[in-house]
Amino acid sequence: MARRRKRKSRRRQEGRRILEHVPQYSIESGEDKPVTAARKYIKAQEIMPPALLLVKRNEHTTDRYFWAEKGLFGAQYVEENHFLFPSLRLVIEQQAELEAAAGTSKS
Repeated sequence: MARRRKRKSRRRQEGRRILEHVPQYSIESGEDKPVTAARKYIKAQEIMPPALLLVKRNEHTTDRYFWAEKGLFGAQYVEENHFLFPSLRLVIEQQAELEAAAGTSKS
């Protein structure tokens, strides 16, 4: 029996592209829960938002969190609702400026 393809949300794909331009940090959760490990790492390293934290829970599972001015969010939520985050608007604007500059330099 043929498997149906999962429909990909355009809004989520756009959010994923935006998050590619945010600094990423990979950590191991150790004995802590993943969100606690992420919070401890943010505090210890004094990470400024926006940032994406990849927390390895075990050899098979990695949780993704987005560090914003308003707190820590699940990355999937941020992908779907990227327009709600002011810090991501700045990233979008910077990317648009870079692409415009690259487009004019090619001419």
